[in-house]
Parts: sequence; structure tokens; C-alpha cells
Amino acid sequence: MRSILLRDYGGKAAAQVAESSKPSAGPGQVLVSVRAAGINALDWKVREGYVRDAFPLQLPAVLGIELAGVVEALGAGASRFRVGDRVMGPLGGLGAYADHVAVDETRLVPTPEGLSDVEAAAIPVAALAAWQSLHFTGTVGAGSRVLVHGAAGALGGFAVQFARQAGAFVVGTAGAGDLDYVRSLGADLAIDYRSQRFEDVVDDIDLVLAYVGGDVIDRSWTVLKPSGAMVGTASPEILARTPEGRQGHWFVMTPDAALLERLAGDVARGALKSKVGGIVAFEDIPAAIERNRIGARSGKVVADFTR
Repeated sequence: MRSILLRDYGGKAAAQVAESSKPSAGPGQVLVSVRAAGINALDWKVREGYVRDAFPLQLPAVLGIELAGVVEALGAGASRFRVGDRVMGPLGGLGAYADHVAVDETRLVPTPEGLSDVEAAAIPVAALAAWQSLHFTGTVGAGSRVLVHGAAGALGGFAVQFARQAGAFVVGTAGAGDLDYVRSLGADLAIDYRSQRFEDVVDDIDLVLAYVGGDVIDRSWTVLKPSGAMVGTASPEILARTPEGRQGHWFVMTPDAALLERLAGDVARGALKSKVGGIVAFEDIPAAIERNRIGARSGKVVADFTR
């Protein structure tokens, strides 16, 4: 079968289209014929060994962390799905960039009617990570002030909507071309990070969601209330860059099938917006991973395996 294989850590050439052996479903697993998979920032960070301490790998390894597809076979004891069911979900590990993946059935949910495989593959990691990171410290509610860095991305886009639903005053940073999109998601204030310094515009923030790295982390401490917290997904370095007496948290998404099923249903019903920012073919996944490293775009880029 086709796969995107990482044989050793490195740059853009390290992730390669290769042939791998088709897996079999083990106990409690289902074998999924993958139809689409989301491109994530974690891909290039894993590729370059940037997060090897947090996510140790035994190489070679197949990249990819979320998928949508069809159940092809059931392992011993698997009973949640039937052969032919459409499913979606995060793997809780790697392996989604392959024609077939054996997945613990508890990680997957039925793909709602009305969502294509490409649309479904854009949801699992971003929606779960946004919800969980927003509520990680338990501080968000009516009247809270939340600053979302990277608000036009797949993760940030969901976070803006969830914070708004919680009754928070929401500020989002994004590029100039994405400000209207961020406002359409419910942001009370959208800031062009290229032309404005967010710390000159806002203060008294209860929660910063740092979905981008760089000096944004260091600059964000100045806008936080003394009791406020920052939750980062872009880099585990946030822990070392948290001043004494402040709350800085490195967050990693946890698969949650019940929550994902509810959020995917909200997208299918139109109660929640999910933007597919681009579609690539399987063979273009390595290039898409590199483009994600160089500069993010609004929404989620998805690989369509049927192209």
C-alpha cells in the first residue's frame, strides 16, 4: 500500500511516498480504508525531530494523525462498527498517511451524513484540541477575555467559536486577509499580527491560546491578568519560557470519541463552522507538510486519497 514514510529525521525530503505492508486489525481494532487525512503542524515537527522527546518514535514510521475512511475489516472483539461504515477520528498516534490503517475502534466515530470524507478529515484533531485547550485550565466562562493566536487556522477557528459559545470576549490574531473570516467565526476583535502589536491593543486577558510559536509566547505575558493562564500547542518550550509565578501550560490533545461525535454533528448541522483551506493528492502530502511549516493558511489542508 502507499504510505508517507519517515525513515530518519530531517527536512522536506525526509517524508517520502513509499510502499508499506498492509496491516491487519488486531484485537479491538478495525482496519480502515483511508479516504482522506488532515495535514497538521505536528507532521513537520515530528519529521524534523522537533518534538522527539514528547513524541518518541521507532523509525521508520508512517506519518499522519487523523483520518476519514471506510471500515474494511474487524479485529477480534471489535463491535462498534460494521464493515462498510464510514468513520473518522484521530489516531492518538501516527499512521494516517497510508491507504490502510488498523485503529483502536474506541478512537473512531461514525462520519455524519452530509459530510464528505474530506470535510470529515478536517475536523478531529483541530476540533478536539481547540475544545480541550480552551477548557484546560477551567477558567473560561461568561465575561472571560480570551486571546487566540492563529485564529484563522483550523485549530484557532474552532477555538474562537467555542470561546464565543462560552460567553467570552474573544480576540483573535491573524493575517490581514483573514480578519473578516475570524470575525465571522465570532471574534469580537480581530488583529492583523503583521501591522499591529497585539499587546498595544488588548490587555486584561484571562486566557491566551498560543497556537503559534516564536516571540508571541514571550510577548503574551504582558497582556495576561496576574491570575491568567497561557495554554500552548505550538511548542513544549512554553514550559521553560513561563515566568516564575505565572501559569503556562503545554497541551497535547487526547482522543475523546463522545466529544468528537458531538462536535462533528454540530459541523454537519451547520452549528459549527469548519473550513477546508486546501485539498491535495496523496503524492503531494510531503510538499503540503513543508508548506505548512513555512506558513499556515486559513482552515485545514486535507489530503484526498481518491485524487
